[in-house]
Amino acid sequence: MNTSEFARTWRIAEAKARLSEILRLADEQGPQRIGVRRSFVVVSERLWREKAPIRQPLGRWLIDHMPRGLDLDIPRERGSARPIPFVSDDVEDDTE
Repeated sequence: MNTSEFARTWRIAEAKARLSEILRLADEQGPQRIGVRRSFVVVSERLWREKAPIRQPLGRWLIDHMPRGLDLDIPRERGSARPIPFVSDDVEDDTE
């Protein structure tokens, strides 16, 4: 969206006072810009859904983008990778 797509730029104080009008105009005329230095755009939900990309679940994306055709040799270590605290091989039995 470039600046020519906006009918007008609303000042923040004016936008606060006339929010319902801005929402109506966003639905009828298209995006409404609020603010000059730090600007924000109000759009209707219908327009937002038209422009927003279709999102798919993360699981589906991971399956679709899984590396294929690679012959990776992943080394696997069978032993314990780190010591287990509070475990010792030379524990004496104190049940006597």
